[in-house]
Amino acid sequence: MNKQDKQLQQRLKILPFLNEKQRRVLAASEARAYGRGGIQKVSLLTRMSRDTIYAGIKDLDSKNYDDRIRKPGGGRKTLSEAQPKLQDALNALIEPTTRGDPESPLRWICKSTRNIASALQEKGYKVERQSVANILSELGYSLQANNKTSEGKKDHPDRDEQFHYINDKAKMMIKKGQPVISVDTKKKELVGKYKNNGSKWLKKGNATKVLSHDFPDPNVLKAVPYGIYDIGRNTGWVNVGVDADTAEFAVESIRQWWITMGKKKYPKIKELLICADSGGSNGHRSHLWKRELQKFCDKYKIKVTVCHFPPGTSKWNKIEHRMFSHISMNWRGQPLVDYQTVVNLIGSTTTRTGLSIKVRLDKNKYQKGIKVSKEEIQQLNLHRHEFHGDWNYTIKPS
Repeated sequence: MNKQDKQLQQRLKILPFLNEKQRRVLAASEARAYGRGGIQKVSLLTRMSRDTIYAGIKDLDSKNYDDRIRKPGGGRKTLSEAQPKLQDALNALIEPTTRGDPESPLRWICKSTRNIASALQEKGYKVERQSVANILSELGYSLQANNKTSEGKKDHPDRDEQFHYINDKAKMMIKKGQPVISVDTKKKELVGKYKNNGSKWLKKGNATKVLSHDFPDPNVLKAVPYGIYDIGRNTGWVNVGVDADTAEFAVESIRQWWITMGKKKYPKIKELLICADSGGSNGHRSHLWKRELQKFCDKYKIKVTVCHFPPGTSKWNKIEHRMFSHISMNWRGQPLVDYQTVVNLIGSTTTRTGLSIKVRLDKNKYQKGIKVSKEEIQQLNLHRHEFHGDWNYTIKPS
């Protein structure tokens, strides 16, 4: 945003304090003063329609000043008000191809607004592509630069097919009333008086004082939050570890979710679908991850299906933008001085969509570098799917 745009944005901050007519007249005046492209620029900054700004220009050119204004709530209803299910239909339409930055509340989409509008029209909704763009903006979606789409040196050729495979499996499981969880380890956090990025409201001069450095130090306490997000119920579980992020820790976190939340929510469970990244403690190549899942299946008599996201696409995982990003926003600017603070801040995280999170502090120690023997691997009751059996497999009780 250049200097002229910033000045315009600053002047337009007065709009909420004006009545309807005053707002459109001021917007029209600023659009004229801006010069070429002024109407479009003011429309983007104020979310006023171009027709409203043109009406303001007519008011400016009129010699007769009429001080009458509409009653509050008057005028044509918005599309979302006239068609209450429009937003839900739009969300459902773009959900399979939604991408999101795990540390940002913004999301972005692959489909063009023109194609989305056409798909909605086929479903009976009266909407045009510009209206779709406006609604997407209200829902927190944004367009991102092309260089944000590349996850690595080269995308896997079956990447998109795997996304659709996971989406179809998840929809089928949720329809049958079976749990679908998205799992991952959040970034490790230093525990102590260390700077936490972001800011919070405080009186001037009362900024929280933290240490001037946070150099890597094996003696510094660290929090290892492993999260489980229930996609169908919009609920979360976080197991905050104090030791290593291993496959044992990952499966123990899932076990704690099951005994604390899962079996209460799904008393008739037959199968569990886990959506996980390809690397890390729950990576698709980890023998320990599969061995520990086999123990979980045997103990609770549950069939577990695992679908891994292709390498380099971890931010596609639902837990990143539906749970972890909100945790990051909730504790921004707040030093994580001790484990209790970490637990309290995670547990107090909520969203307008009704997300709730339960949290547990896991003080257990987890050994690194555990080797799984060939005999143990052969004893796994693991069945690989026909499509990418390295990414998609089911483990049944022995």
